[in-house]
Amino acid sequence: MKQISSRDNPLYKELKQLASSASARKKAGRTILDGVHLCQSFLQHAGVPEYCVISDASIDLPEVGALIHACESKNVNCIVLPDNMYQIMSQVENGIGVMFVIKTPQHTSPTNLTSNAVVLDNLQDPGNLGSILRSAAGAGIEQVFCSIGTASAWSPKVLRAGMGAHFALQIYESVDLYAFLREAAIPVLATSSHTSTTIYQVNLNRPVAWLFGHEGQGVDPALMALATEKVTIPQRDAIESLNVAASAAICFFEQVRQRIS
Repeated sequence: MKQISSRDNPLYKELKQLASSASARKKAGRTILDGVHLCQSFLQHAGVPEYCVISDASIDLPEVGALIHACESKNVNCIVLPDNMYQIMSQVENGIGVMFVIKTPQHTSPTNLTSNAVVLDNLQDPGNLGSILRSAAGAGIEQVFCSIGTASAWSPKVLRAGMGAHFALQIYESVDLYAFLREAAIPVLATSSHTSTTIYQVNLNRPVAWLFGHEGQGVDPALMALATEKVTIPQRDAIESLNVAASAAICFFEQVRQRIS
């Protein structure tokens, strides 16, 4: 393992940029997995990191030791930082000090929608995006299509909210949703308050594409016009509309219920 103790070390400066700057991550084609669970999930389901970075305080913890052993067996560079230098990089408070640097996965988007999918139009909040990815993976949905303007799916905040779901999904970013949905080979379903058809009345025992939009503005009207069906989630009139991540989870698992019933 390599010990770095100087903040002027070129590699440390590079790692700090990746941890703090979206533009640096995009330019380098890399991202940060911060925390034991994400690192374990990546090794189990995705591959091998470029670097394993550990804080001094965490190096002797059994779960960190297992990650170090796994990385060293695959010739991954392991770097140990003083706690204060590690905390400058980490966005996790009171967490176990281990992170991976990985290449950001890139997938070529298919030309058509043929299997269960999630389509996201200009979703802004990293926590919402991560939660939707987690619910999608849990419901067995494998494809997620994100428009230009949607939060970066591989940012550290979205990764933490996703809790490893990313590694069970094919995530496509900067997709032209207008052209894509016009050619969809499966029904496109969008939630709307302007319909009386509930998700419990529509046939979900088939592949569908779920369309969700911006937290405040919803789905762009031009995209909404491309939806095959509009559905609503019944709730009390006096209550504010559901958070988009909660709405997505209800839709996904109603589809699971219909599929197994």
